[in-house]
Amino acid sequence: MDRTRPLPLLLAASLAAGGLLALTPAAQAADTELARNGGFEAGLDGWTCTVGSGTVVPSPVHGGTKALQATPVGSDNATCSQSVTVKPNSTYTLSGWVRGSYVYLGASGTGTTDVSTWTASAPDWQKLGTTFTTGASTTSVTIYTHGWYGTPAYQADDLSLYGPGGDPVQLPTAPTGLTAGSPTATTVPLTWSAVPGATSYNVYQGATRIQTVTGTTATATGLTASTPYTFQVSAVNGAGESPKSAAVTATTTSGGGGGGGGLPAHALVGYLHASFANGSGYTRMADVPDSWDVIDLAFGEPTSVTSGDIRFNLCPVSECPGVESPADFKAAIKAKQAAGKKVLISIGGQNGQVQLATTAARDTFVSSVSKIIDEYGLDGLDIDFEGHSLSLQTGDTDFRNPTTPVIVNLISAVKTLKAKYGAKFVLTMAPETFFVQLGYQYYGSGPWGGQDPRAGAYLPVIHALRDDLTLLHVQDYNSGSIMGLDNQYHSMGGADFHIAMTDMLLTGFPVAGNADRFFPPLRPDQVAIGLPASTQAGNGHTTPAEVDKALDCLTRKTNCGSYQTHGSWPALRGLMTWSINWDRYNQGEFSRNFDAYNWS
Repeated sequence: MDRTRPLPLLLAASLAAGGLLALTPAAQAADTELARNGGFEAGLDGWTCTVGSGTVVPSPVHGGTKALQATPVGSDNATCSQSVTVKPNSTYTLSGWVRGSYVYLGASGTGTTDVSTWTASAPDWQKLGTTFTTGASTTSVTIYTHGWYGTPAYQADDLSLYGPGGDPVQLPTAPTGLTAGSPTATTVPLTWSAVPGATSYNVYQGATRIQTVTGTTATATGLTASTPYTFQVSAVNGAGESPKSAAVTATTTSGGGGGGGGLPAHALVGYLHASFANGSGYTRMADVPDSWDVIDLAFGEPTSVTSGDIRFNLCPVSECPGVESPADFKAAIKAKQAAGKKVLISIGGQNGQVQLATTAARDTFVSSVSKIIDEYGLDGLDIDFEGHSLSLQTGDTDFRNPTTPVIVNLISAVKTLKAKYGAKFVLTMAPETFFVQLGYQYYGSGPWGGQDPRAGAYLPVIHALRDDLTLLHVQDYNSGSIMGLDNQYHSMGGADFHIAMTDMLLTGFPVAGNADRFFPPLRPDQVAIGLPASTQAGNGHTTPAEVDKALDCLTRKTNCGSYQTHGSWPALRGLMTWSINWDRYNQGEFSRNFDAYNWS
């Protein structure tokens, strides 16, 4: 997204005279170097970078053997910072060497006027510098470097803050009050008491540091169900790291993925055009091939966008001359279930916009969907909300605590249905990439406004229902290019797209680049890959050979091409396709390839 540089930075640039502000006269003899590890020879020791953005590289370097490299992503400009103890009413010189486009160097918390300087283009090392004077009560400042949104990685080296040193910083004490909240199958929330003088906290799982946060809360993610975990926390400031807190142990819940017991280890999911016809032709329920383990009836649709009143009817004879009677349709569903198949009602689709903007619509949704499930004897629900069904209101910025009514009411409605039908209730979702993986870069209208409020809007629904969710099969088709965890854009149609998009779900990611708002990974048995069954079914058709490559990479870490996954997941549940009808029209190419694939 094109962003305009903030006015203060432009003003600073106009004063820079070639990118380097005039420096103060020679420092007094008492002045010393205050920046810790400014050459990054000790890695990131002393520096805090936004999660995933900063690393230390052996080349290119300005001096020594190492330099900082940081990559902006989404709304994260790849800031690396350090808190430095200073004296009040004193003058300091900040300088450093940088490479890249739109690289910034600055100081905040000065107590007077915060300063920064920048370069629009530095193909080779360029020196930046500025000065500032601290306020009458200022005892610490933060020095930082960062890039700009959407630009490539930048490098920084030999950063220096020169001036009179402040009073020595005392090592913080160990945090107290560490408490584990209510675990889920994959997460444990943690809280602790603040430590005076601490600027950040390190969170440990066993002996491994898993997070660095600035507040007094964190959530451990990516855990295994029914497993005990031990956590500790330490406090950090300019003097170093405190001893660790007393340990706390928590055991994750058993999970279970929202029921759906009886699904095979690797399942094939397909949509059946039951309420309409198109170029693929009508397929009777009894004629659905045995390859299909989950059959989604497309579609239940609302009487109006905001009514919440969902209706499902078989395709009329005038449109589908071969349609079976309701009695035969219900009998065929029972026969499929007797053979171990799951049959769900899918709500929404391209034309079925559903907005549960009120509690009345929520309650109507629950009652009307229940009526459909009961009438046809179905196993559960598939949420295929598309278009403008889900959209985040301005100010709704935390996927963990949504406030938008259409989001909150949908979560509540599904939880009510789950409670009504119990552990065997099958819950699946089929969002588009725009509503899920795009959330790595953008979430809702964004911190500045102006973004599409639908961006990432499925994330709060998935997160709130993750322990009830049987399967998430994102539609890896009809999609624009999406940035993966490698910070590269990936386009649909080949194995690379499915590998990158699925890796995001199984690894987790910071939402809109915010490390404190990390979307935890799903279990592999909760994830299937959504693809079109043929070239006629949708944009982004993937050939059987490319589908096999994607499965090889994700389950065995072979045939991965240029994208390297963050793990391998033999328990990946399987594939979803639009649709059973289109696959049948295409002589069963999609399902036959799935049946032939060697998962072992």
